[in-house]
Amino acid sequence: MSTTAQDGPSVALDSVRKHYGSTKAVDGISLTVARGEFFGLLGPNGAGKTTLIEIMEGLRQADSGTVSVFGRSPWPRNVELLPKIGVQTQSSAFFVRLTAREHLRTVAALYGAGHDAAERALASVRLTEQGDVRVEDLSGGQRQRLAIAAALVHEPELIFLDEPTAALDPQARRDLWQVLRDLKGAGRTIVYTTHHLDEAEVLCDRVAIVVAGRIAALDTPARMVAAGSPTTRLLVPAHRLTLEAARDIPGVDAATLEGDTIVLETLDSGPVLARLDALAGLQGVRTRTASLEDVYLELTGGAAGTAAVGSAAADASQP
Repeated sequence: MSTTAQDGPSVALDSVRKHYGSTKAVDGISLTVARGEFFGLLGPNGAGKTTLIEIMEGLRQADSGTVSVFGRSPWPRNVELLPKIGVQTQSSAFFVRLTAREHLRTVAALYGAGHDAAERALASVRLTEQGDVRVEDLSGGQRQRLAIAAALVHEPELIFLDEPTAALDPQARRDLWQVLRDLKGAGRTIVYTTHHLDEAEVLCDRVAIVVAGRIAALDTPARMVAAGSPTTRLLVPAHRLTLEAARDIPGVDAATLEGDTIVLETLDSGPVLARLDALAGLQGVRTRTASLEDVYLELTGGAAGTAAVGSAAADASQP
């Protein structure tokens, strides 16, 4: 049975390229985003993420390759797709003299949606109590939630979120995480860019790491981490142990001093922890296994890292 636009992916890219002069901003990227998927797009500044997102949104034309959003090409600007897409940019524009509620009612009117749509959007990002507060008087975290509400007000199926937690304090970030979980729980498809690797690991179903216009790895965060380094790091308060004694522990592959902490690297943490207990006790000792951040740094730090993890995830371009 053939796949229809209704049951096909939200986004499908095949060998997409975009050059600016001699710069290969997007260099042959292929990926799909399934309906209802929370998809993370990660990479250093200048990696090509913004260009790729703008191609998906229909704001830029690819030089070559095919781009499909709900089974249709977003370029030339496809007005039939606009009601299905919501966009929150990193530098969202607001009607700052309006209240949050008035701002959303104005945006809703542009899409032909009623006042009830604005109320639903306020509730979806937990801003109902701030609905009568002027936008200019909202906190940074509240403004970020309002920007997401503006992207949601017309109830799109696909939402592009560009660094929604940038510049937020830790509590505001965690509050926004729950908003994003709620959106996923409501069945929205989310394409998400962030430099916070911890939140990508927690929130995303799959992530693509883009380096120099190409996908270096694409998989679930858990599988990507499992394909990376098996090294465990043990963090020991420096006053408990000398660096020389740490390096002499059987099973320790490396020991370094980082501030007031000695970091031990090992492939077999059990015997090392037992020896540490005998030498200095385990009070204050912390264990850190590999994370998405470790994979990301390996991939973006050099070609060798890209080859090591990229090859392990090369077959994961389909959900």
